[in-house]
Amino acid sequence: MTMSEKKKTEENGIAEKEGKPEEKIDNQEETVEDKLKAAQEKLLRTMAEMENQRRRFEKEKSDAYEYGGFSFALESLSLIDNIDRAIISLKNDESIKNHNNFSKIIDNIEIVKKDIVSIFKKNQIHSIECINKKFDPNFHQAMLEVEDNTKEPGTVIQEVQKGYMMKDRLLRPSLVGVSKKEQKKDKK
Repeated sequence: MTMSEKKKTEENGIAEKEGKPEEKIDNQEETVEDKLKAAQEKLLRTMAEMENQRRRFEKEKSDAYEYGGFSFALESLSLIDNIDRAIISLKNDESIKNHNNFSKIIDNIEIVKKDIVSIFKKNQIHSIECINKKFDPNFHQAMLEVEDNTKEPGTVIQEVQKGYMMKDRLLRPSLVGVSKKEQKKDKK
């Protein structure tokens, strides 16, 4: 071992002993009890760290199992939105309304929608009910304000787009219209 290597090992030994009493500076060897105590402390810290890491991994594993399909569910919401738009569009089209199979077409589209909704329910995905509820920024996104003296200000009175939850997590906020007091206009 060269001199520089000996110095490095001595410096490392000094760095490891930081925080310990300075009484051992005069080259006395550590007692067996001190070494045992230091080893026990190190072991306890290591065991505590391992337990914390185990808990973190268990939580991550649980979350991955519970919410693994979160992004898939979020992207699937557009299916329901588009089906609703298609139904509204068909019902508003006068040239198709008079067709003799119009009601069958609407019924078949509704069946597809019900199947998607049942799949969502099986996976604990549900819509947020917001009409006539107090505006909550955790679940709603205000798109417009509507003057209305019949409702308390801050009440959701219109739903522009449905919001959805997956178990206890927000998938997509509801896009809503919120009531506000009518402003009196001065007559000049």
